[in-house]
Amino acid sequence: MQKFERIFVDLNRWLLIAILSAMAILVFLNVCLRFLTNQSITWSDEVARHLMIWLTFIGAGITLRHGSLTAIDNVQIAVGDRKARILRIISAIIMFAFFAVMIWAGKTYVGRTMLQTTPSTQIPFGYIYLAIPIGFTLLTIHLLLVLRTYVVGGMSALQGEDDLPPVAA
Repeated sequence: MQKFERIFVDLNRWLLIAILSAMAILVFLNVCLRFLTNQSITWSDEVARHLMIWLTFIGAGITLRHGSLTAIDNVQIAVGDRKARILRIISAIIMFAFFAVMIWAGKTYVGRTMLQTTPSTQIPFGYIYLAIPIGFTLLTIHLLLVLRTYVVGGMSALQGEDDLPPVAA
């Protein structure tokens, strides 16, 4: 299981690096072309925006596993260990339910927007919105992989001192 998790996280990280790199290179080239030739790549802003959408949804799982998502833990701190674990179990159930709803809604949205195309690249919007069900599926897998640590110690347990930043491993 640890080998699967390591490969899964590494693939997720490298995908994020590739998307961010492509976005940065595209925007940089467009700025250089505008400055040097007074011309621009007509589709660069649109593609950069779409890459940002994919980056956000794919990166959410890595953010979750590092305990970097917003967490309000005042109640968990105020109650005892046993009650805090119960609260975290309830929180995990709510997260799983939300992720399932978003996967379903994302799939529905993809189906509804597949015939609409983007202005510059003429890519069906469905391919862009496919980031929603894929991102929430990845979030579900990441949560499953860190669930025990989260339930036992909360979000702060996911932020180990020896924990490397998401792209530094």
